[in-house]
Amino acid sequence: MSGSPPPEERATADAEARAKEHAEQAALPYRWDQTIKDLDITISIDAKYKGKDVHVSISRNALKAGIRGQDPVIDGQLPHAIRVDESTWTLSPTAAGKDIEIHLDKQNQLEWWPHVITSAPKIDTSKIQPETSKLGDLDGETRGMVEKMMFDQRQKEAGKPTSDEQKKLDILEQFKKQHPEMDFSNAKMG
Repeated sequence: MSGSPPPEERATADAEARAKEHAEQAALPYRWDQTIKDLDITISIDAKYKGKDVHVSISRNALKAGIRGQDPVIDGQLPHAIRVDESTWTLSPTAAGKDIEIHLDKQNQLEWWPHVITSAPKIDTSKIQPETSKLGDLDGETRGMVEKMMFDQRQKEAGKPTSDEQKKLDILEQFKKQHPEMDFSNAKMG
């Protein structure tokens, strides 16, 4: 098993990966953002278009959006299911024209999406840093699970034990103190 690269090399590789990912995402004909619960997509169009010119089709596992009579801007399978009844789209004026704004409500509200549609370039979901205020929107149990997942992810990246592994280590330490007569020199944690 090879050791991990020195921190400088890892930082350079991370920066290069982030730059490549940023360039891929910037090249998409739409912008998108997500929270743990939902996903928002923005497609900028010319101001001359009206709502009747826009075609948006949202289904549980697919999305198609664009201007009627033209190739769709987005057309493909979603990486995960959505709640169709909670998903919407609107047409909003902007300084430069209009935006088609699509809101998708995730079916599983505990996962980050690597892309909007499966044919698009992926982002590294392990690097997502959710806003604390967004975590506050979650109910207590869900928030606890998300915070634990985030803590465990950071621990793994740092080569440290996850919360469950730490709990086992703490129990073992407590047991050792209660039983000093026992030899734990060959004990293995699995």
